[in-house]
Amino acid sequence: MTSQDTIAAIATAPGQGGVGIVRISGPEAEQVLSRVFRPAKAAPLVSHMLTYGHVMDGGETVDECMAVLMRAPRSYTREDVAELQLHGGSYLCQRALSLCLQNGARLAEPGEFTRRAFLNGRIDLSQAEAVMGLISARGEQARRAALKQLEGGASSFIRQAAEELYDLQAGIAACIDFPEEISEEEAAGHLRPRMLALADTLDNACDERAARIVSSGLSVALCGRPNVGKSSLLNALLGEERAIVTSVPGTTRDMVTGDMTLCGSVIHLTDTAGQHDTDDPVERLGVERARRAAAQADVVLVVLDGSTAPTEDDLALLTRLKGLNVALVLNKADLPARLTPDAAAALLPGAKVLSLSARDPATLQPLRAYLADQAAVSDNLTLTQPRHLEAARRAASHLRQAAEADLLDFASIDLQSAQAALGEITGDQVEERLLDRIFSQFCVGK
Repeated sequence: MTSQDTIAAIATAPGQGGVGIVRISGPEAEQVLSRVFRPAKAAPLVSHMLTYGHVMDGGETVDECMAVLMRAPRSYTREDVAELQLHGGSYLCQRALSLCLQNGARLAEPGEFTRRAFLNGRIDLSQAEAVMGLISARGEQARRAALKQLEGGASSFIRQAAEELYDLQAGIAACIDFPEEISEEEAAGHLRPRMLALADTLDNACDERAARIVSSGLSVALCGRPNVGKSSLLNALLGEERAIVTSVPGTTRDMVTGDMTLCGSVIHLTDTAGQHDTDDPVERLGVERARRAAAQADVVLVVLDGSTAPTEDDLALLTRLKGLNVALVLNKADLPARLTPDAAAALLPGAKVLSLSARDPATLQPLRAYLADQAAVSDNLTLTQPRHLEAARRAASHLRQAAEADLLDFASIDLQSAQAALGEITGDQVEERLLDRIFSQFCVGK
């Protein structure tokens, strides 16, 4: 891979559509375009203006299309960029791409257009990652977080922290270089509180649960003994017959999953096997998986049969789930109640209690509102990428080590390590291997 190459790729998703786009970027983008595109009116192409014409293979017309040339630096990559906007058929896009490759371009690698935007200084590394975050966003919450990052939210926060770090390093350097003017004790007494305060700021920005919910969605496990209506509730929430429902205990022996979106947040629902004592080896395996799913979930919905008194299996399950984020769902509210909300609340103090009937969609609204509230994340969330969280925590750790150092020389080394960790987020200090790993996750054409 070299930035001196001219690259090309299909920029639109596979399949049929109204428009298909082939993108070209590099020093010979204009020449490649001129070899494959013939304007309807012979005239020089004007930068950033769509021009009507035809894709040509020698003397053969391949497709009528629009073309646009965007001369550097006013382009996505800050190189000359050209695009062909064709009729959106897979064959037409592949044919046009092949012509571009035959006329001086090479096939772009995954994420290479965005990588060039980063290397050419148009965006920093966190903004480059936000591009893929926008593309892969599955809900409004993820879209807002990625857009904030693309607009420089994470970059601004990290650069402010880096500036404070530079000030701390300058203070230590001045003390080391001019010991007759300020003693190490005086410098340490002035700088250590600032180091610890900056470490706290970085740690407070690392909300791993919120970041995971933004990027992956809220994980919800439906647990309970057999025949309390877990599968019926899953189907009712999803609005489709995802899980098999029968009156036979133990129908669900493995996990059944489904996704829904509430208020812009993605909710991952997992229906688990009924938890009870059993000699059936298959059922026991399902129970073990159900317990693991509950331990790993963001929210556990314990489904209880509100038409019967709590059983020993119900009570044993609630005991095992203490300490987790649990809500009690009293199902079968359409039947005479034997378990009231107050009585259920006493079984697990502090847990949310919701009464509903999986057979009546109107009764599900409080549960939907509860799940939407659990999935809601503040728009002020600064760091949402796992890589950013790890680097920020590492920087905070180095800052605390610097504050505890006996000698300023050692503190200076730790501050440099903290600065390097922050630089990994924005790309100010980054290895080629890290770039390869990040951009390999992108789609070709972006």
